[in-house]
Amino acid sequence: MAVGIIERYAAYLPVTPATPRITLGEGSTPLVRSSRIGPAIGLDQLYFKYEGLNPSGSFKDRGMAVAAARAIEAGAQTLLCASTGNTSASASAYAARCGLRAVVVVPAGGVAAGKLAQALAYGAIIVTVKGSFDRALTLVRKLADEPGVALVNSVNPYRIEGQKTAAFEVVEQLGRAPARLFIPVGNAGNITAYWRGFCELASRSGASLPTLHGAQAQGAAPLVRGRPVLRPQTLASAIRIGNPASWSSAIAARDESGGTIEAVGDDEIMAAHRRLAREEGLLVEPASAAAVALLLKKANAGSLDGTEPIVCVLTGHGLKDPQALTRGLRVPRAIEPTLVALRRVLG
Repeated sequence: MAVGIIERYAAYLPVTPATPRITLGEGSTPLVRSSRIGPAIGLDQLYFKYEGLNPSGSFKDRGMAVAAARAIEAGAQTLLCASTGNTSASASAYAARCGLRAVVVVPAGGVAAGKLAQALAYGAIIVTVKGSFDRALTLVRKLADEPGVALVNSVNPYRIEGQKTAAFEVVEQLGRAPARLFIPVGNAGNITAYWRGFCELASRSGASLPTLHGAQAQGAAPLVRGRPVLRPQTLASAIRIGNPASWSSAIAARDESGGTIEAVGDDEIMAAHRRLAREEGLLVEPASAAAVALLLKKANAGSLDGTEPIVCVLTGHGLKDPQALTRGLRVPRAIEPTLVALRRVLG
């Protein structure tokens, strides 16, 4: 039977013996060593933390387990969130698990079909609003003080606490902290959580600290520009955020780790997306590929040490965004069911 992150990491989390041990089996995702991309770009120890294998298909489940547990402990009956997709799917799944109501507010046209379908399947109340994710988040924050309502966006500190457990796993699986960690940055809670996790391990065990590299999409790069983006644009919908809630803590993680937050173009993201699928067998949503796109850019610039362990965080599964999988692909034409016809196609 799967052990969830609350049970596994209770000593590191803000929980008590009375906190419900809610789980859908989140965590314990694989750290996959690169078999082709790494060797091709001169990196001997490149790894992918494949968070798309969490129960609802993204890293959000780690934080949602803790946030939902503490919400129940506080007497909440509703989990509320704004979302570009992954948070809505995760909140809806854990609400269903716990017998709570899920209310998710999403930007019109800004959520991948697979993610919206998940929330609907889990029985969530879906509210679509005009404008961006940032406007949706502003709206739900106004409702968060209502009795019985728990806001479970990454402004909820329990979300960050749960998500930091991925850093613990990386160290456990690798046997040490990586020298560098590449991670997509949207609302910026995850880079915040990883840094917190690494720092806690360092203070408790003397583990080393990695350098963090955050990847934003060129059209949605407020942390790179140093100012909010009013109308963020990118194919990577999970990071299509113009004013991250965890802005200051993400900048702190960058600066304290001696790292960077940089922008990559949609063409670079989709090229990395294809390489992950075709060279590593890893199907991810476009936002995940942003981290690999930045890695490839830095490797091509010769700014990485090929002998040091490097981890790329792949935040969500490819089936989250089926449109991204089919974009630019040609549907094969039907052939006659004969060996001659088959051999002709195969060359």
